[in-house]
Amino acid sequence: MKKIMQTSLLAVFVVLATSSFSYAEFVATSGGAFPYFHLGCLIVGGLIILSLKQRYPRLYLSEAIGSFALYTVFVSLFTAPVVDALKTLIS
Repeated sequence: MKKIMQTSLLAVFVVLATSSFSYAEFVATSGGAFPYFHLGCLIVGGLIILSLKQRYPRLYLSEAIGSFALYTVFVSLFTAPVVDALKTLIS
C-alpha cells in the first residue's frame, strides 16, 4: 500500500511540474515557438523516474521528487526564453 501511495504521489508531482512548465513556456514564448522537444523530454524523464521508483522500493520519495525537480529546472534552462533572458542579462 505504501509503495502504491508513494508512486501515485510522485506521478501527481510529475504531472504538476510538467504542466507548470508547459504553462510558463506558453506564456513566455511567441506564437509558434513552443518547445515541444523540451516538453517531450520532460514527459519521458518523468516516466523513467516513475518506473525507477516503482522498480526499486529503496528509492525514497524525496529523492525521486528532488531529482525530477532538478531535471525540470535543467530542461527549462535550455529553452529559448531563458537563453534570451540570460543573453540580455550578460550583455
